[in-house]
Amino acid sequence: MTTWTALTQITGREAAETLAELCEGLTPEPVGAGVFEIEDGSELWEVGLYFTEAPDEVGLALLAAAQGARDFTVSKLPETDWVAHVKRELSPVRAGRFFVHGSHDADKVPAGVEALLIEAAMAFGTGHHGTTKGCLEALERLLSEGIAPTRVADIGCGTAVLAMAAARVFPGVTVLAGDIDPVAVETAAANVIANGLEGRVAVEEAAGFDGKKLRGGGPFDLVFANILKQPLIDLAPDMARHIAPGGRAILSGVLDHQGDAVIAAYEAAGFSLDHRDEHGEWLALTLSRA
Repeated sequence: MTTWTALTQITGREAAETLAELCEGLTPEPVGAGVFEIEDGSELWEVGLYFTEAPDEVGLALLAAAQGARDFTVSKLPETDWVAHVKRELSPVRAGRFFVHGSHDADKVPAGVEALLIEAAMAFGTGHHGTTKGCLEALERLLSEGIAPTRVADIGCGTAVLAMAAARVFPGVTVLAGDIDPVAVETAAANVIANGLEGRVAVEEAAGFDGKKLRGGGPFDLVFANILKQPLIDLAPDMARHIAPGGRAILSGVLDHQGDAVIAAYEAAGFSLDHRDEHGEWLALTLSRA
């Protein structure tokens, strides 16, 4: 199937979200739309649209001009079997005791590991990105220190790989996971079933801790948040309210040059930095609530 993308940039998250919403009224309508912060300090956000029919380039140009965005760049994508492509490109990932793999690599799971199955069609948050692998390695270190949490949460859970990892190593704990994206919630729920963790990981649609399960599930002893710099900073006061004294937060989605700003926000909220681990250009931060 032939597909098209349309990309532009605009200043500010609110303006980007408004533009993306307006684009949903186009004919043909985009089948997918997203806004993403460009992490270079410019305050620019990218608006990305995905079409299965050739988009109305005149309509896109008018919307961009009206909203003060840059002109859309429209690209026709070659026909690609993305699932087959992912299967070829994504090899299994080892992070401490954890082994993250697709079903196509089930025969490669070594003995003595905690295997986590993430299907190729659900490839965001598979462990191949430095942020996810960094969180898993931070969890491995806490395990070596003897951490034994009774309440665990995964904020912005994506595929729920971190929530499932915690459920595997903390018997008797039901991990609460939330994501603002309903597609991610569906993906996470499917992965929980595929890994035999029904009843051990509860997934809901939620922004931060603002979900029915997450609001009432604390105070937490351990919280994962693998998102982005500004959402992490905005979340710091809520983290302090929902994490028990002495509890830990494992944060990622932060570029190396953004680490100091995130750490400062959490120190202001009552946390102290335990570890700052680099994974390429990305950081994984482990903090304790005083």
